[in-house]
Amino acid sequence: MKHQARKRFGQHFLTDTFVIEQIVSAIAPIAGEQMVEIGPGLAALTQPLVERLGKLTVIELDRDLVLRLQAHSQLNVIASDVLRVDFTELTKTLQTPKLRVVGNLPYNISTPILFHLLTHVDAVKDQHFMLQKEVVDRLCAEPGSNDYGRLSVMVQYRCQPEWLFDVPPEAFSPPPKVTSAIVRLTPYSELPFPCRDEKLLGEVVMAAFTMRRKTLRNALGRYPEEILRSTGVNLTSRPETLSVADYVNITNALAEATT
Repeated sequence: MKHQARKRFGQHFLTDTFVIEQIVSAIAPIAGEQMVEIGPGLAALTQPLVERLGKLTVIELDRDLVLRLQAHSQLNVIASDVLRVDFTELTKTLQTPKLRVVGNLPYNISTPILFHLLTHVDAVKDQHFMLQKEVVDRLCAEPGSNDYGRLSVMVQYRCQPEWLFDVPPEAFSPPPKVTSAIVRLTPYSELPFPCRDEKLLGEVVMAAFTMRRKTLRNALGRYPEEILRSTGVNLTSRPETLSVADYVNITNALAEATT
């Protein structure tokens, strides 16, 4: 029976075989690797992946699709909301030090999924995602650009993002109203700018970009100005002009002052 795409799950099923082959080539799966696919849908990407891997773990929320996927002997199906999946624990279950994660992420919850995976980044070797192009632009944005924001800083702190290629709406059924893009996120084996308190880093970056049109002095007004000045950052600049290293320096100064 034909599956009707469900709006509440943000379902847009990839149907273009050329694009599918492009994605699989970019991922370059190797037999025996432990890979996890988020939101396999109608298995357009799942089938070529499992053919190369031998086995594949998939995470699917839609019950109807779960039943279809469970009929596939080479799939380990996790019927769950991906935001509830503990990827660190999954490495133990699958007996592997690192997971490769892939998926055509639902547009309506792509950012929460990305932040969820950041909490398990030590368990991840790499990630290949289909996302709205505007989200990929934010992931890859440089300081000073309009796309640069909280997502840019927090992802770039832990990962190296790489835009691979765009995917047009007509590659899907039903076609979304936006262009999509494929991005590769590779976690750093060693952080280029280590932070003493990553929770505090998240709070500083959140505070800054909640008031991104204000000066840094105003946006970070909750923190002691003398500590902010000690980092050498221009407090009259705007939050989107600061690099990841700048935010880490501010956080480290604040963390040191409270210890």
